[in-house]
Amino acid sequence: MIILGLNTHHADSSAAIFVDGKLIAATEEERFTRIKHWAGFPVEAIKFCLKEANTTLEDIDYITLGRDPKAKLDKKALYAISNLKTGTSLLKNRWENRKDISSMAEQFENAFGIPQDIINVKLVNIEHHRAHLASAFFASPFEESAIISIDGSGDFTTTMLAYGKKNKIEVLDSIDYPVSLGFIYTAFTHFLGFPHYGDEYKVMGLAPYGEAKYVDKIRKLIKYKNNGLWTWKKQYFGEIKALYENNQPVVPPFFTKKFEELFGIPRNPKDELTQYHKDLAKSVQTFTEEVIFYMANHLQKVTGSKNLCIAGGVAQNSVANGKIIANTDFDNLYIPSAGHDAGISMGSALYHYNQTLDFPRAGEQKSASTGAHFNNDEIEAYLKSKGVSYKKMEDEELYDYISDKLIIPSVVGWYQGRAEFGPRALGNRSIIADPRNEQAKELLNLKIKRRESFRPFAPSILKEYVSEYFEYDQNVPFMEKVFPIKKEKHAEIPAVTHVDGTGRLQSVDKEVSPRYYNLIEAFRKKTGVPILLNTSFNENEPIVNTPAEAYACFERTAMDVLVMENIVIER
Repeated sequence: MIILGLNTHHADSSAAIFVDGKLIAATEEERFTRIKHWAGFPVEAIKFCLKEANTTLEDIDYITLGRDPKAKLDKKALYAISNLKTGTSLLKNRWENRKDISSMAEQFENAFGIPQDIINVKLVNIEHHRAHLASAFFASPFEESAIISIDGSGDFTTTMLAYGKKNKIEVLDSIDYPVSLGFIYTAFTHFLGFPHYGDEYKVMGLAPYGEAKYVDKIRKLIKYKNNGLWTWKKQYFGEIKALYENNQPVVPPFFTKKFEELFGIPRNPKDELTQYHKDLAKSVQTFTEEVIFYMANHLQKVTGSKNLCIAGGVAQNSVANGKIIANTDFDNLYIPSAGHDAGISMGSALYHYNQTLDFPRAGEQKSASTGAHFNNDEIEAYLKSKGVSYKKMEDEELYDYISDKLIIPSVVGWYQGRAEFGPRALGNRSIIADPRNEQAKELLNLKIKRRESFRPFAPSILKEYVSEYFEYDQNVPFMEKVFPIKKEKHAEIPAVTHVDGTGRLQSVDKEVSPRYYNLIEAFRKKTGVPILLNTSFNENEPIVNTPAEAYACFERTAMDVLVMENIVIER
Protein backbone atom coordinates (compact mmCIF):
# COMPACT_ATOMS: atom_id res chain seq x y z
CA MET A 1 0.00 0.00 0.00
CA ILE A 2 1.62 3.25 -1.18
CA ILE A 3 0.10 6.62 -0.24
CA LEU A 4 1.34 10.02 -1.36
CA GLY A 5 0.13 12.82 0.93
CA LEU A 6 0.07 16.47 -0.12
CA ASN A 7 -0.32 19.91 1.35
CA THR A 8 -1.02 21.78 -1.85
CA HIS A 9 -2.05 25.31 -2.88
CA HIS A 10 -1.59 26.35 0.72
CA ALA A 11 1.24 27.87 2.75
CA ASP A 12 4.13 25.49 3.45
CA SER A 13 3.23 23.15 0.57
CA SER A 14 4.75 19.71 1.02
CA ALA A 15 4.66 16.04 0.11
CA ALA A 16 5.06 12.83 2.12
CA ILE A 17 5.07 9.21 0.99
CA PHE A 18 4.20 6.09 2.99
CA VAL A 19 4.67 2.42 2.15
CA ASP A 20 2.50 0.10 4.28
CA GLY A 21 2.08 2.86 6.85
CA LYS A 22 5.81 3.57 7.17
CA LEU A 23 7.03 7.08 6.35
CA ILE A 24 9.65 6.87 3.59
CA ALA A 25 10.14 10.57 2.82
CA ALA A 26 8.62 13.97 3.57
CA THR A 27 9.73 17.45 2.58
CA GLU A 28 8.52 20.99 1.99
CA GLU A 29 8.45 22.49 -1.48
CA GLU A 30 10.23 25.62 -0.20
CA ARG A 31 13.43 23.58 0.13
CA PHE A 32 13.50 23.28 -3.67
CA THR A 33 11.99 26.62 -4.78
CA ARG A 34 14.05 28.55 -2.17
CA ILE A 35 11.00 30.71 -1.37
CA LYS A 36 9.88 30.69 2.27
CA HIS A 37 6.40 29.25 3.00
CA TRP A 38 5.98 28.46 -0.72
CA ALA A 39 2.34 27.79 -1.60
CA GLY A 40 1.20 25.95 -4.70
CA PHE A 41 1.47 22.55 -6.31
CA PRO A 42 4.55 20.83 -4.73
CA VAL A 43 6.01 19.35 -7.90
CA GLU A 44 9.61 19.01 -6.72
CA ALA A 45 8.60 17.58 -3.34
CA ILE A 46 6.47 14.98 -5.14
CA LYS A 47 9.37 14.05 -7.44
CA PHE A 48 11.64 13.67 -4.43
CA CYS A 49 9.18 11.42 -2.59
CA LEU A 50 8.63 9.19 -5.62
CA LYS A 51 12.38 8.82 -6.07
CA GLU A 52 12.95 7.98 -2.40
CA ALA A 53 10.22 5.34 -2.47
CA ASN A 54 11.52 4.02 -5.82
CA THR A 55 8.03 4.18 -7.27
CA THR A 56 5.93 6.00 -9.86
CA LEU A 57 2.62 7.81 -9.84
CA GLU A 58 1.07 4.86 -11.67
CA ASP A 59 2.04 2.59 -8.76
CA ILE A 60 0.67 4.91 -6.07
CA ASP A 61 -2.55 3.55 -4.52
CA TYR A 62 -3.86 6.86 -3.13
CA ILE A 63 -3.00 10.55 -3.30
CA THR A 64 -4.39 12.30 -0.23
CA LEU A 65 -4.98 16.05 -0.16
CA GLY A 66 -5.11 17.84 3.19
CA ARG A 67 -8.08 19.91 2.04
CA ASP A 68 -11.76 19.09 1.71
CA PRO A 69 -13.79 21.79 -0.12
CA LYS A 70 -17.02 20.03 0.93
CA ALA A 71 -16.33 20.36 4.66
CA LYS A 72 -18.83 22.48 6.61
CA LEU A 73 -20.62 23.73 3.48
CA ASP A 74 -23.72 24.60 5.50
CA LYS A 75 -21.74 26.75 7.92
CA LYS A 76 -19.89 28.48 5.08
CA ALA A 77 -23.21 29.36 3.45
CA LEU A 78 -24.69 30.62 6.72
CA TYR A 79 -21.63 32.78 7.33
CA ALA A 80 -21.83 34.23 3.83
CA ILE A 81 -25.50 35.13 4.30
CA SER A 82 -24.91 36.62 7.75
CA ASN A 83 -21.85 38.60 6.68
CA LEU A 84 -22.60 39.77 3.16
CA LYS A 85 -19.41 41.77 2.51
CA THR A 86 -16.81 39.52 4.14
CA GLY A 87 -18.83 36.40 3.40
CA THR A 88 -18.95 37.11 -0.32
CA SER A 89 -15.22 37.80 -0.34
CA LEU A 90 -14.60 34.58 1.58
CA LEU A 91 -16.67 32.49 -0.83
CA LYS A 92 -14.88 34.04 -3.81
CA ASN A 93 -11.51 33.24 -2.24
CA ARG A 94 -12.64 29.70 -1.41
CA TRP A 95 -13.97 29.21 -4.92
CA GLU A 96 -10.65 30.24 -6.47
CA ASN A 97 -8.82 27.87 -4.15
CA ARG A 98 -11.36 25.12 -4.76
CA LYS A 99 -10.64 25.37 -8.48
CA ASP A 100 -6.98 24.69 -7.71
CA ILE A 101 -7.90 21.62 -5.67
CA SER A 102 -10.51 20.34 -8.14
CA SER A 103 -8.04 20.57 -11.02
CA MET A 104 -5.42 18.40 -9.34
CA ALA A 105 -5.55 15.68 -12.00
CA GLU A 106 -4.91 18.31 -14.67
CA GLN A 107 -1.95 19.67 -12.73
CA PHE A 108 -0.49 16.19 -12.37
CA GLU A 109 -0.91 15.67 -16.10
CA ASN A 110 0.83 18.96 -16.89
CA ALA A 111 3.71 18.29 -14.49
CA PHE A 112 4.21 14.56 -14.95
CA GLY A 113 2.50 13.64 -18.21
CA ILE A 114 0.13 11.24 -16.45
CA PRO A 115 -3.41 10.92 -17.91
CA GLN A 116 -6.00 12.59 -15.71
CA ASP A 117 -8.20 9.50 -15.43
CA ILE A 118 -5.33 7.60 -13.78
CA ILE A 119 -4.88 10.35 -11.18
CA ASN A 120 -8.58 11.03 -10.54
CA VAL A 121 -9.28 7.56 -9.15
CA LYS A 122 -6.44 7.93 -6.65
CA LEU A 123 -7.40 11.34 -5.18
CA VAL A 124 -8.81 11.49 -1.64
CA ASN A 125 -9.73 14.71 0.22
CA ILE A 126 -9.07 14.84 3.97
CA GLU A 127 -10.38 17.74 6.04
CA HIS A 128 -7.57 20.13 7.03
CA HIS A 129 -7.79 19.77 10.82
CA ARG A 130 -8.40 16.01 10.71
CA ALA A 131 -5.11 15.78 8.84
CA HIS A 132 -3.47 17.88 11.58
CA LEU A 133 -4.93 15.59 14.27
CA ALA A 134 -3.66 12.50 12.44
CA SER A 135 -0.17 13.97 11.95
CA ALA A 136 0.17 14.17 15.72
CA PHE A 137 -1.72 11.18 17.15
CA PHE A 138 -0.96 8.46 14.61
CA ALA A 139 2.76 9.39 14.76
CA SER A 140 2.81 9.54 18.57
CA PRO A 141 3.87 6.80 21.03
CA PHE A 142 0.43 6.85 22.69
CA GLU A 143 -2.13 4.04 22.44
CA GLU A 144 -4.79 6.62 23.31
CA SER A 145 -4.73 10.39 23.66
CA ALA A 146 -6.62 13.65 23.71
CA ILE A 147 -5.80 15.67 20.60
CA ILE A 148 -6.00 19.38 19.74
CA SER A 149 -5.44 21.09 16.40
CA ILE A 150 -5.12 24.89 16.56
CA ASP A 151 -4.15 27.21 13.71
CA GLY A 152 -5.35 30.21 11.73
CA SER A 153 -7.97 28.48 9.63
CA GLY A 154 -8.48 25.47 7.38
CA ASP A 155 -11.68 24.13 5.80
CA PHE A 156 -13.69 26.70 7.81
CA THR A 157 -12.36 25.37 11.13
CA THR A 158 -9.81 27.08 13.38
CA THR A 159 -9.65 24.63 16.31
CA MET A 160 -10.59 20.96 16.56
CA LEU A 161 -10.76 18.87 19.73
CA ALA A 162 -10.65 15.08 19.50
CA TYR A 163 -9.83 11.78 21.17
CA GLY A 164 -7.72 9.08 19.59
CA LYS A 165 -7.55 5.40 20.43
CA LYS A 166 -5.54 2.79 18.51
CA ASN A 167 -6.17 3.58 14.82
CA LYS A 168 -9.24 5.80 15.20
CA ILE A 169 -9.84 9.48 15.94
CA GLU A 170 -13.17 10.81 17.19
CA VAL A 171 -13.77 14.53 16.70
CA LEU A 172 -15.47 15.93 19.81
CA ASP A 173 -15.88 19.64 19.04
CA SER A 174 -14.55 22.50 16.96
CA ILE A 175 -14.42 26.28 16.61
CA ASP A 176 -15.50 27.71 13.26
CA TYR A 177 -13.97 30.46 11.14
CA PRO A 178 -13.30 33.31 11.74
CA VAL A 179 -12.91 32.89 15.53
CA SER A 180 -9.28 31.87 15.80
CA LEU A 181 -6.53 31.92 18.40
CA GLY A 182 -4.03 31.87 15.56
CA PHE A 183 -5.64 34.94 14.00
CA ILE A 184 -5.55 36.82 17.32
CA TYR A 185 -1.82 36.16 17.62
CA THR A 186 -1.37 37.23 13.99
CA ALA A 187 -3.34 40.44 14.58
CA PHE A 188 -0.96 41.41 17.37
CA THR A 189 2.03 40.32 15.27
CA HIS A 190 0.97 42.83 12.60
CA PHE A 191 0.16 45.48 15.24
CA LEU A 192 3.66 45.10 16.69
CA GLY A 193 5.21 45.81 13.28
CA PHE A 194 6.06 42.32 12.05
CA PRO A 195 4.21 42.17 8.73
CA HIS A 196 5.37 38.97 7.05
CA TYR A 197 3.61 35.62 7.00
CA GLY A 198 5.10 33.48 9.76
CA ASP A 199 6.46 36.37 11.85
CA GLU A 200 4.58 35.18 14.95
CA TYR A 201 7.76 33.57 16.31
CA LYS A 202 9.25 37.06 16.58
CA VAL A 203 6.51 38.04 19.05
CA MET A 204 7.26 34.87 21.01
CA GLY A 205 10.96 35.79 21.10
CA LEU A 206 10.22 39.40 22.10
CA ALA A 207 7.80 38.48 24.91
CA PRO A 208 10.43 37.66 27.61
CA TYR A 209 11.66 41.27 27.45
CA GLY A 210 8.31 42.53 28.73
CA GLU A 211 5.79 42.15 31.55
CA ALA A 212 2.27 40.76 31.14
CA LYS A 213 0.59 44.09 31.97
CA TYR A 214 -2.19 43.98 29.40
CA VAL A 215 -3.67 40.48 29.68
CA ASP A 216 -6.93 41.84 31.13
CA LYS A 217 -7.23 44.23 28.21
CA ILE A 218 -6.64 41.42 25.67
CA ARG A 219 -9.27 39.27 27.42
CA LYS A 220 -11.80 41.92 26.35
CA LEU A 221 -11.44 40.56 22.81
CA ILE A 222 -12.96 37.17 23.67
CA LYS A 223 -15.63 35.45 25.71
CA TYR A 224 -15.12 32.04 27.32
CA LYS A 225 -17.86 29.43 27.04
CA ASN A 226 -18.55 26.75 29.63
CA ASN A 227 -17.81 23.86 27.24
CA GLY A 228 -14.08 24.46 26.93
CA LEU A 229 -14.54 26.65 23.87
CA TRP A 230 -14.64 30.42 23.39
CA THR A 231 -15.63 33.09 20.90
CA TRP A 232 -14.41 36.56 20.04
CA LYS A 233 -15.96 40.00 19.75
CA LYS A 234 -15.95 40.58 16.03
CA GLN A 235 -15.93 44.39 16.21
CA TYR A 236 -12.17 44.17 16.88
CA PHE A 237 -11.40 42.15 13.75
CA GLY A 238 -12.08 42.96 10.10
CA GLU A 239 -11.94 40.86 6.96
CA ILE A 240 -9.24 38.22 7.07
CA LYS A 241 -7.71 37.51 3.67
CA ALA A 242 -5.08 34.95 2.76
CA LEU A 243 -3.55 36.11 -0.52
CA TYR A 244 -0.77 34.61 -2.59
CA GLU A 245 1.83 36.66 -4.43
CA ASN A 246 4.35 34.66 -6.47
CA ASN A 247 3.37 31.58 -4.47
CA GLN A 248 4.13 33.31 -1.19
CA PRO A 249 1.31 33.70 1.37
CA VAL A 250 0.40 37.23 2.42
CA VAL A 251 -2.05 38.14 5.18
CA PRO A 252 -2.83 41.89 5.29
CA PRO A 253 -3.51 43.42 8.73
CA PHE A 254 -7.11 42.84 9.79
CA PHE A 255 -7.46 44.58 13.17
CA THR A 256 -10.03 47.38 13.21
CA LYS A 257 -10.16 50.97 14.49
CA LYS A 258 -11.89 49.57 17.56
CA PHE A 259 -8.80 47.42 18.15
CA GLU A 260 -6.57 50.49 17.79
CA GLU A 261 -8.73 52.42 20.25
CA LEU A 262 -7.97 49.69 22.79
CA PHE A 263 -4.26 49.18 22.10
CA GLY A 264 -3.03 52.42 20.51
CA ILE A 265 -1.19 53.25 17.30
CA PRO A 266 0.25 50.26 15.40
CA ARG A 267 4.05 50.17 15.28
CA ASN A 268 5.73 50.92 11.96
CA PRO A 269 8.25 48.14 11.19
CA LYS A 270 10.99 50.79 10.98
CA ASP A 271 10.18 52.24 14.41
CA GLU A 272 12.03 51.37 17.61
CA LEU A 273 10.57 48.64 19.81
CA THR A 274 9.46 50.38 23.00
CA GLN A 275 8.79 48.85 26.41
CA TYR A 276 5.08 49.05 25.60
CA HIS A 277 5.60 46.81 22.59
CA LYS A 278 7.58 44.35 24.69
CA ASP A 279 4.94 44.34 27.42
CA LEU A 280 2.19 43.84 24.85
CA ALA A 281 4.11 40.91 23.31
CA LYS A 282 4.43 39.32 26.75
CA SER A 283 0.72 39.88 27.40
CA VAL A 284 -0.28 38.29 24.08
CA GLN A 285 1.91 35.27 24.79
CA THR A 286 0.48 34.90 28.31
CA PHE A 287 -3.09 35.24 27.01
CA THR A 288 -2.44 32.62 24.31
CA GLU A 289 -1.12 30.19 26.91
CA GLU A 290 -4.19 30.82 29.07
CA VAL A 291 -6.57 29.94 26.22
CA ILE A 292 -4.62 26.80 25.35
CA PHE A 293 -4.63 25.64 28.98
CA TYR A 294 -8.37 26.35 29.21
CA MET A 295 -9.19 24.18 26.20
CA ALA A 296 -6.70 21.47 27.17
CA ASN A 297 -8.00 21.16 30.73
CA HIS A 298 -11.57 20.82 29.50
CA LEU A 299 -10.51 18.18 26.98
CA GLN A 300 -8.67 16.27 29.70
CA LYS A 301 -11.81 16.15 31.84
CA VAL A 302 -13.94 15.01 28.88
CA THR A 303 -11.55 12.29 27.72
CA GLY A 304 -9.94 11.29 31.02
CA SER A 305 -6.69 10.81 29.12
CA LYS A 306 -3.29 11.64 30.58
CA ASN A 307 -1.80 11.99 27.10
CA LEU A 308 -2.11 14.98 24.79
CA CYS A 309 -1.14 15.49 21.14
CA ILE A 310 -1.12 18.95 19.56
CA ALA A 311 -0.77 20.05 15.93
CA GLY A 312 -1.58 23.11 13.82
CA GLY A 313 0.30 26.37 13.44
CA VAL A 314 -0.18 27.29 17.10
CA ALA A 315 1.61 24.01 17.98
CA GLN A 316 4.79 25.83 16.88
CA ASN A 317 4.43 28.07 19.96
CA SER A 318 7.19 26.29 21.84
CA VAL A 319 6.91 28.60 24.87
CA ALA A 320 3.28 27.57 25.45
CA ASN A 321 4.12 23.92 24.76
CA GLY A 322 6.74 23.93 27.50
CA LYS A 323 4.15 24.96 30.08
CA ILE A 324 1.27 22.62 29.18
CA ILE A 325 2.18 19.70 31.46
CA ALA A 326 2.74 22.05 34.43
CA ASN A 327 -0.58 23.85 33.88
CA THR A 328 -2.92 20.98 33.00
CA ASP A 329 -3.75 17.49 34.27
CA PHE A 330 -1.95 15.84 31.37
CA ASP A 331 1.22 13.87 32.06
CA ASN A 332 2.56 13.41 28.53
CA LEU A 333 2.67 15.63 25.45
CA TYR A 334 3.58 14.83 21.83
CA ILE A 335 4.02 17.39 19.06
CA PRO A 336 5.24 16.34 15.59
CA SER A 337 8.29 17.89 13.95
CA ALA A 338 6.03 19.51 11.32
CA GLY A 339 3.14 20.65 13.47
CA HIS A 340 2.45 23.51 11.05
CA ASP A 341 0.71 23.18 7.70
CA ALA A 342 3.56 21.28 6.04
CA GLY A 343 2.54 18.39 8.30
CA ILE A 344 -0.81 18.20 6.49
CA SER A 345 0.81 16.02 3.81
CA MET A 346 1.90 13.48 6.38
CA GLY A 347 -1.35 13.75 8.34
CA SER A 348 -3.68 13.32 5.38
CA ALA A 349 -1.91 10.10 4.36
CA LEU A 350 -1.96 8.75 7.92
CA TYR A 351 -5.64 9.62 8.34
CA HIS A 352 -6.60 7.73 5.21
CA TYR A 353 -4.38 4.73 5.99
CA ASN A 354 -5.37 4.33 9.65
CA GLN A 355 -8.80 5.92 10.00
CA THR A 356 -10.43 5.23 6.64
CA LEU A 357 -8.73 2.05 5.47
CA ASP A 358 -8.52 0.68 9.03
CA PHE A 359 -4.89 -0.45 8.88
CA PRO A 360 -3.02 -0.68 12.21
CA ARG A 361 -0.60 2.09 13.12
CA ALA A 362 3.04 1.65 12.13
CA GLY A 363 4.47 3.05 15.39
CA GLU A 364 5.99 6.27 16.69
CA GLN A 365 7.71 8.66 14.28
CA LYS A 366 10.90 9.29 16.25
CA SER A 367 12.94 11.05 13.58
CA ALA A 368 12.35 14.17 11.51
CA SER A 369 15.14 13.18 9.09
CA THR A 370 13.02 12.45 6.03
CA GLY A 371 14.37 14.89 3.44
CA ALA A 372 17.18 15.23 0.91
CA HIS A 373 20.55 13.54 1.46
CA PHE A 374 23.91 13.46 -0.34
CA ASN A 375 26.87 11.16 0.22
CA ASN A 376 30.58 12.00 0.37
CA ASP A 377 31.14 11.13 -3.30
CA GLU A 378 28.40 13.51 -4.43
CA ILE A 379 29.69 16.28 -2.18
CA GLU A 380 33.28 15.82 -3.37
CA ALA A 381 32.17 15.86 -7.01
CA TYR A 382 30.41 19.19 -6.48
CA LEU A 383 33.36 20.78 -4.66
CA LYS A 384 35.83 19.60 -7.33
CA SER A 385 33.61 21.12 -10.03
CA LYS A 386 33.87 24.44 -8.19
CA GLY A 387 37.61 24.13 -7.53
CA VAL A 388 37.10 24.23 -3.75
CA SER A 389 39.83 22.93 -1.45
CA TYR A 390 38.72 20.56 1.31
CA LYS A 391 39.84 17.90 3.78
CA LYS A 392 38.24 14.49 4.27
CA MET A 393 38.22 12.86 7.72
CA GLU A 394 37.04 9.62 9.23
CA ASP A 395 34.27 9.96 11.82
CA GLU A 396 36.30 9.93 15.05
CA GLU A 397 38.89 12.36 13.67
CA LEU A 398 36.06 14.59 12.45
CA TYR A 399 34.32 14.79 15.85
CA ASP A 400 37.64 15.52 17.57
CA TYR A 401 38.66 18.17 15.03
CA ILE A 402 35.32 20.00 14.89
CA SER A 403 34.84 20.01 18.67
CA ASP A 404 38.26 21.72 18.91
CA LYS A 405 37.17 24.25 16.31
CA LEU A 406 34.01 25.02 18.29
CA ILE A 407 36.06 25.65 21.42
CA ILE A 408 38.39 28.18 19.66
CA PRO A 409 35.53 29.50 19.11
CA SER A 410 34.36 28.96 15.53
CA VAL A 411 30.96 29.08 13.88
CA VAL A 412 30.39 25.79 12.07
CA GLY A 413 27.95 24.80 9.35
CA TRP A 414 26.97 21.18 10.08
CA TYR A 415 25.39 19.43 7.08
CA GLN A 416 24.67 15.73 7.68
CA GLY A 417 22.32 12.98 6.54
CA ARG A 418 18.74 13.69 5.58
CA ALA A 419 17.19 17.16 5.86
CA GLU A 420 14.66 17.59 8.63
CA PHE A 421 10.90 17.78 7.99
CA GLY A 422 9.60 20.90 9.70
CA PRO A 423 10.82 24.39 10.52
CA ARG A 424 13.52 23.36 13.03
CA ALA A 425 17.09 22.36 12.24
CA LEU A 426 17.86 19.37 14.45
CA GLY A 427 21.53 18.68 13.77
CA ASN A 428 21.32 17.73 10.10
CA ARG A 429 21.07 21.22 8.58
CA SER A 430 22.40 23.29 11.49
CA ILE A 431 24.79 26.11 12.26
CA ILE A 432 26.46 25.34 15.58
CA ALA A 433 28.60 27.16 18.13
CA ASP A 434 29.91 26.97 21.71
CA PRO A 435 27.03 27.73 24.14
CA ARG A 436 29.52 28.88 26.80
CA ASN A 437 30.62 31.82 24.67
CA GLU A 438 28.85 35.00 25.84
CA GLN A 439 29.55 36.60 22.47
CA ALA A 440 28.22 33.69 20.37
CA LYS A 441 24.81 35.25 19.80
CA GLU A 442 26.24 38.54 18.59
CA LEU A 443 28.88 36.65 16.58
CA LEU A 444 26.24 34.59 14.77
CA ASN A 445 24.13 37.62 13.95
CA LEU A 446 27.17 39.54 12.75
CA LYS A 447 28.59 36.70 10.66
CA ILE A 448 25.51 34.96 9.33
CA LYS A 449 21.96 35.37 10.59
CA ARG A 450 21.61 39.18 10.64
CA ARG A 451 18.38 38.93 12.57
CA GLU A 452 16.73 40.81 15.45
CA SER A 453 18.84 40.85 18.62
CA PHE A 454 15.92 39.76 20.82
CA ARG A 455 15.55 36.36 19.13
CA PRO A 456 17.20 33.50 21.04
CA PHE A 457 19.35 30.60 19.86
CA ALA A 458 18.59 27.04 20.92
CA PRO A 459 20.47 24.44 22.97
CA SER A 460 20.90 20.91 21.60
CA ILE A 461 21.54 18.74 24.66
CA LEU A 462 22.37 15.07 25.02
CA LYS A 463 19.19 13.32 26.15
CA GLU A 464 20.79 11.90 29.30
CA TYR A 465 21.66 15.35 30.67
CA VAL A 466 18.34 17.19 30.33
CA SER A 467 17.51 16.96 34.05
CA GLU A 468 20.94 18.34 34.95
CA TYR A 469 20.35 21.59 33.07
CA PHE A 470 16.57 22.06 32.83
CA GLU A 471 13.77 22.31 35.39
CA TYR A 472 11.73 19.67 33.55
CA ASP A 473 13.04 16.29 32.47
CA GLN A 474 11.11 15.47 29.31
CA ASN A 475 12.00 14.14 25.89
CA VAL A 476 12.00 17.05 23.40
CA PRO A 477 13.17 15.51 20.11
CA PHE A 478 11.93 18.20 17.73
CA MET A 479 12.87 21.38 19.64
CA GLU A 480 9.14 21.89 20.24
CA LYS A 481 9.20 23.03 23.88
CA VAL A 482 10.81 25.83 25.88
CA PHE A 483 11.82 24.96 29.45
CA PRO A 484 13.36 26.96 32.32
CA ILE A 485 17.12 26.43 32.58
CA LYS A 486 18.30 25.83 36.14
CA LYS A 487 19.55 29.09 37.62
CA GLU A 488 22.94 27.68 38.54
CA LYS A 489 23.49 26.81 34.86
CA HIS A 490 22.71 30.23 33.37
CA ALA A 491 26.30 31.48 33.59
CA GLU A 492 27.62 28.20 32.17
CA ILE A 493 25.62 28.37 28.92
CA PRO A 494 24.85 32.10 28.39
CA ALA A 495 24.61 31.86 24.58
CA VAL A 496 21.52 29.62 24.75
CA THR A 497 19.90 31.08 27.90
CA HIS A 498 17.20 33.56 26.94
CA VAL A 499 16.66 36.77 28.89
CA ASP A 500 13.97 35.06 31.01
CA GLY A 501 16.22 32.10 31.88
CA THR A 502 14.66 29.64 29.43
CA GLY A 503 15.86 27.63 26.44
CA ARG A 504 14.12 25.99 23.48
CA LEU A 505 15.86 22.69 23.81
CA GLN A 506 16.34 19.69 21.59
CA SER A 507 17.09 16.47 23.46
CA VAL A 508 19.49 14.53 21.21
CA ASP A 509 19.03 10.75 21.16
CA LYS A 510 22.02 8.61 20.14
CA GLU A 511 19.77 6.09 18.39
CA VAL A 512 17.99 8.78 16.34
CA SER A 513 20.85 11.23 15.59
CA PRO A 514 24.12 9.32 16.09
CA ARG A 515 26.46 11.72 14.26
CA TYR A 516 25.15 14.85 15.97
CA TYR A 517 25.17 13.00 19.31
CA ASN A 518 28.79 11.94 18.83
CA LEU A 519 29.88 15.49 18.03
CA ILE A 520 28.19 16.86 21.16
CA GLU A 521 29.71 14.02 23.19
CA ALA A 522 33.19 14.91 21.90
CA PHE A 523 32.54 18.53 22.92
CA ARG A 524 31.30 17.35 26.36
CA LYS A 525 34.42 15.29 27.02
CA LYS A 526 36.58 18.39 26.45
CA THR A 527 34.44 21.03 28.17
CA GLY A 528 32.14 19.19 30.58
CA VAL A 529 29.14 20.74 28.81
CA PRO A 530 26.82 18.31 26.90
CA ILE A 531 25.27 21.09 24.82
CA LEU A 532 25.83 22.91 21.53
CA LEU A 533 24.19 26.12 20.33
CA ASN A 534 22.04 25.19 17.33
CA THR A 535 20.33 27.38 14.77
CA SER A 536 19.04 26.64 11.29
CA PHE A 537 21.50 26.51 8.39
CA ASN A 538 20.28 29.48 6.35
CA GLU A 539 20.60 33.21 5.89
CA ASN A 540 17.14 34.77 5.47
CA GLU A 541 16.06 31.91 3.19
CA PRO A 542 14.64 28.40 3.59
CA ILE A 543 16.98 25.96 5.33
CA VAL A 544 19.68 24.75 2.91
CA ASN A 545 18.80 21.55 1.09
CA THR A 546 21.76 20.69 -1.14
CA PRO A 547 25.58 20.85 -0.87
CA ALA A 548 25.52 23.70 -3.39
CA GLU A 549 23.20 25.74 -1.17
CA ALA A 550 25.24 24.94 1.94
CA TYR A 551 28.45 26.02 0.24
CA ALA A 552 26.82 29.18 -1.15
CA CYS A 553 25.69 30.16 2.37
CA PHE A 554 29.22 29.47 3.68
CA GLU A 555 30.78 31.51 0.85
CA ARG A 556 28.64 34.63 1.25
CA THR A 557 28.77 34.75 5.05
CA ALA A 558 31.60 34.79 7.59
CA MET A 559 31.03 31.19 8.73
CA ASP A 560 34.37 29.72 9.84
CA VAL A 561 33.98 26.05 8.98
CA LEU A 562 31.64 24.02 6.76
CA VAL A 563 31.25 20.29 7.40
CA MET A 564 29.31 18.22 4.86
CA GLU A 565 29.28 14.56 5.89
CA ASN A 566 33.03 13.83 6.26
CA ILE A 567 34.19 16.78 4.17
CA VAL A 568 35.63 19.85 5.92
CA ILE A 569 36.03 23.28 4.28
CA GLU A 570 37.67 26.20 6.10
CA ARG A 571 38.42 29.85 5.42
